[in-house]
Amino acid sequence: MSTERLTTESPATEPGGAGAPPPGPRSYPWAPGSATGVGSMPGTDPEQACAVIMGELPDFPFLPELPGRGAGADMIGRTAALLVDLPVETTPGGWKLATRAGRDQRRAASFLAFDLDAAQQAADGYAGPYKISVCGPLTLAAGIELSRSLNPALADPGALADLTSSLAEGLAQHVRGLRERIPGATIVVQLDEPSLPAVLAGHVPTASALNMVRALDETAARAALGPVLQATTAAAVVHCCAPDYPFLLVRDAGADGVSFDLATVGRGNLDALAEVADAGLGLLVGALPTDAPAGTKPRPPRDTADAVVTMWRRMTLDPRRLAEQVVVTPACGLAGLSPQLARTALAHCREAARIAPELIEEAG
Repeated sequence: MSTERLTTESPATEPGGAGAPPPGPRSYPWAPGSATGVGSMPGTDPEQACAVIMGELPDFPFLPELPGRGAGADMIGRTAALLVDLPVETTPGGWKLATRAGRDQRRAASFLAFDLDAAQQAADGYAGPYKISVCGPLTLAAGIELSRSLNPALADPGALADLTSSLAEGLAQHVRGLRERIPGATIVVQLDEPSLPAVLAGHVPTASALNMVRALDETAARAALGPVLQATTAAAVVHCCAPDYPFLLVRDAGADGVSFDLATVGRGNLDALAEVADAGLGLLVGALPTDAPAGTKPRPPRDTADAVVTMWRRMTLDPRRLAEQVVVTPACGLAGLSPQLARTALAHCREAARIAPELIEEAG
């Protein structure tokens, strides 16, 4: 296994609660006390977005998504640019499978190429973790229509299998290309799966919107996630900012980490999150809300850090592991914010990540 994956040795003692020794030497791609972003940024200029990210998150930058540019720069369209031998095209409602590649998919590929050029320029000489995001296979299948039907590809097991295979191959090529562009980067892959809870609950609507696609069972969901998570030697995390994050399913599918909105974690899934954390998965904690009404007084970074520490202590985990295992992020993407607020949010997360280990030490 590549050193970019999260690695662990067999524990000498039973892992457990606060005060217990860590469950063995672990290696995370990021440095202790790190922060990063989720993916999307405001605006339409990739060079400016990459420069802001490198300036505010010099220890864990990410490749920005700029959906403000329109179709092809959206989450599904951007990932469509990576699909191998599986053409898609736009429709009035989004994207659908097609018989041949057309200008829509070429436009998406052009957007991605511009982004990669900007990232290469901004990260010249950089060495360290660098995160990229792609739409996960289940959300992709829920958002792309079948070629001969308005129903989502999720409704057809064969189409879901084709999407999964094509995405895994395209992601592998994408990671290889980025490593060539930024040789010092340790790539971290993020699969965006905002529709994952809906897929599992049977809440993805059919074309008529009168019915729902049959719920996908956990075995089938793991079978779709697994090949994409394992498509590269890079550490892979699954991001979902919707409620009811299926932490244990994502762990069992082979993810190295989970990325989530802290506000959605309650009594119902805190135990599952604790089990995932105890297993050593990285936690990318969306601790800074991104939906505050305009004019709301800015939240101090210490409050965000305190929210992370409170989460960790509620899980009764060894406080010494927080700094290494947790990465602080905004709760979701920043495309809906102004450029200045987006920059401030990234800086806020970086400061909160610095403070959190100090707070947990102070608390004993």
